[in-house]
Amino acid sequence: MTGIGILGTGAHVPDRVVSNDEAAAEAGVDDAWVVRKTAIRERRWAAPGQATSDLAAAAGRAALRSAGITAADLSVIIVATSTPDRPQPPTAAYVQHLLGAVDAAAFDVNAVCSGEVFALAAAEGVLRRRGGCALVIGADVYSRILNPADRRTVVLFGDGAGAMVLGLKGGARVRDISAHTFGELSSLIEVPAGGSRQPVDRAALDAGLQFFTMDGRAVRAFVEDRLPLLTKQFLHESGVGPGDVAHFVPHQANGVMLDAVFAELALPRATMHLTLTRYGNTGAASIPITLAEAARSGAFRPGDLILLAGFGGGMAVGFALVEW
Repeated sequence: MTGIGILGTGAHVPDRVVSNDEAAAEAGVDDAWVVRKTAIRERRWAAPGQATSDLAAAAGRAALRSAGITAADLSVIIVATSTPDRPQPPTAAYVQHLLGAVDAAAFDVNAVCSGEVFALAAAEGVLRRRGGCALVIGADVYSRILNPADRRTVVLFGDGAGAMVLGLKGGARVRDISAHTFGELSSLIEVPAGGSRQPVDRAALDAGLQFFTMDGRAVRAFVEDRLPLLTKQFLHESGVGPGDVAHFVPHQANGVMLDAVFAELALPRATMHLTLTRYGNTGAASIPITLAEAARSGAFRPGDLILLAGFGGGMAVGFALVEW
């Protein structure tokens, strides 16, 4: 048992709805192709001047309202993102200021699309030391780093933020957390330029190295080969059988791929929750957005076991088991 509980959830997505045809305008594919390959029908993209911290703060406010607390009750804010406002300072510092959480420590976690689960693990450690409440936010604005001509990526991603308020007492109990990284596969998903190894200079811009890149076939093979085995291992180590899981909330990567993975997991009683048809792949935001929407709809009942599963760049995989 981790000893932490989810006291409230929240989510926020931009107002702008982007159709498949609009997203794919320069990529040489159409709506039918995108739906057939991904099951995504639309996504939200941030407005000009709207940054990751703006979405994160809005989701954080929603989670605070859900939990019935104020920003003054927070001891830490953790933002899981791979699209920060700036390389530094941490996006969480901007969120702390926007929320007025003056007593909260604030830092970022980057485990790409698994970031929310990794941030849950980090929050547990801070809460055990400092007490109080933690605000853990997954937030990404991928629309700013997509190559509009790359059909492998531009049609997949949307922007958004999802949040959880955590505490040591009460709430939906986080029974177990597990995280894995397969660094030998880190080149499968990356933004080549923008760091110390490859600055964004004229040569990088001319080569398009500022854009997000992904080896889609290799990523899918990784997910379909590794995720079922790692999931079964996690449940076994948590003392939970496949038939005990009532809900499956995965990273919202690709609906067609998730259908195949869910069938392989063989969770006979579980409902898989998807928001990707409307929001696309929102990176680290996808799990908390989906959890918040399912909670708001009344999908969860007391005692239900919810399996969260993140996977993405790194390659990173993270699981959390929540008892509602």
